[in-house]
Amino acid sequence: MHIPDGFLSTPVWAAAGAVSAGTVGYSLHKLNNSLEDSQIPLMGVTGAFIFAAQMVNFPIAGGTSGHLAGAVLAALLLGPHGAILVMAAILVIQALLFGDGGITALGANILNMGVIGALTGYGFYRLFQRLFTGPRGGVTAAFLAAWIAVVLSSAAAALQIGLSGAVPLRLVLPAMVGVHALIGIGEGLITAAALGFLLRVRRDLVFPACRPLVSGSAI
Repeated sequence: MHIPDGFLSTPVWAAAGAVSAGTVGYSLHKLNNSLEDSQIPLMGVTGAFIFAAQMVNFPIAGGTSGHLAGAVLAALLLGPHGAILVMAAILVIQALLFGDGGITALGANILNMGVIGALTGYGFYRLFQRLFTGPRGGVTAAFLAAWIAVVLSSAAAALQIGLSGAVPLRLVLPAMVGVHALIGIGEGLITAAALGFLLRVRRDLVFPACRPLVSGSAI
């Protein structure tokens, strides 16, 4: 889903960059007021895990492959603002050191995979955890939220490419969403498995608002 240089017009990448910069700045402000010392190592470990996990591809249909995006998993551990900062840091490193995603498209990639991925994933997880209670319900909610976040992030990337005129929107939108609907299944399974494991062995590492509900109360 990383957009390379040359695919986005100046107005599109500039607008996306402005939105990303504003959102990252707001998240940093929120965390400065609420971040506890114990959360700092967790942010580092989460970022390192997602960075490493993104290097591992899993096969999907048609000979293509996908990899973990990680925004929803980060949100389940760090909350939405922490997830946005971690994802932004990962994407900056990938663009500057590994050429994964363009420099001019960095703001768009942060917006798509970091901001949209974390916020929509967190929001849908919070919605679904009210429908599916208990630990198993939390795992189900994580799968659905991760799948939706991947699909919405890919749709945002397709919209940006289409608006830039690089590829007609009627072609790029179904292509991007179709492939990432499959990738999202892998994302959902990994996210759900990770949450289920943590709920069994280190429940305290899960962001308090994301711990499963029983009869409407957090456990």
